[in-house]
Amino acid sequence: MEVIIQPDKKAASSLAARIVAQLIQRKGECVLGLATGNTPLMLYKELIRLHKQGELDFERVTTFNLDEYVGLSPSHPASYTSYMWENFFKHINIPAHRVHIPDGLAPDIPAFCRQYEGAIKAAGGIDIQVLGIGTDGHIGFNEPSSSLASRTRIKTLTKQTLEDNARFFNGEENVPHHVITMGVGTIMESRKCLLMAFGKKKADVVARMVEGPITAMVPASILQMHPEAVVIIDEAAASKLERSDYYRWVYDNKPDWQKY
Repeated sequence: MEVIIQPDKKAASSLAARIVAQLIQRKGECVLGLATGNTPLMLYKELIRLHKQGELDFERVTTFNLDEYVGLSPSHPASYTSYMWENFFKHINIPAHRVHIPDGLAPDIPAFCRQYEGAIKAAGGIDIQVLGIGTDGHIGFNEPSSSLASRTRIKTLTKQTLEDNARFFNGEENVPHHVITMGVGTIMESRKCLLMAFGKKKADVVARMVEGPITAMVPASILQMHPEAVVIIDEAAASKLERSDYYRWVYDNKPDWQKY
């Protein structure tokens, strides 16, 4: 696991965007795993900027989103389908048929989840999976106690996650209790995992993820086992790390061929 500490979330998001942009520029026909929420918004804005400047072409890019709420139509303003089109897809030249987001209205959820796994495999697997982390350590919507080998499936949200997401639904009572999410095992099959976390609110869980034991109680801690996991955080999110000076030293002294 590579831990990169940046001065603020703008610098961190810019660096994350460079990593994604380099993949697109190098490979062209690539597969991105995408996340929602507040954390990746500045990343998406930077990728949009690069596209509008003519530096990025999304014509051959395929995307798979991590999750979606069960029971929400794609047109619902709080759905992740709406989020992705409003904040990213409608601003770039990605073909609609290359966009994949879990179907919250699927009549047969287990069958849909198997189909989603198959679609990822058929696309050649995910090259970079963008991730945030919940205050309870979840990635995707893999809540604490999720199997570290889990696949795409339905999950029940915890009380804490319902509280955290209440602001998007005008109250906790309106938040759907179930989601479809990629599993931890699915995420771990990505060639690179790119996790971002910002602010003091994330400091405790970032420390547990990076320096604590690998445990299903902090699902994101499994990234310690990923061969190419990059964690990009701001100073506030890094404030509880015991080895932060070492992570800075490593990043500042990378050989030129390893720099982003």
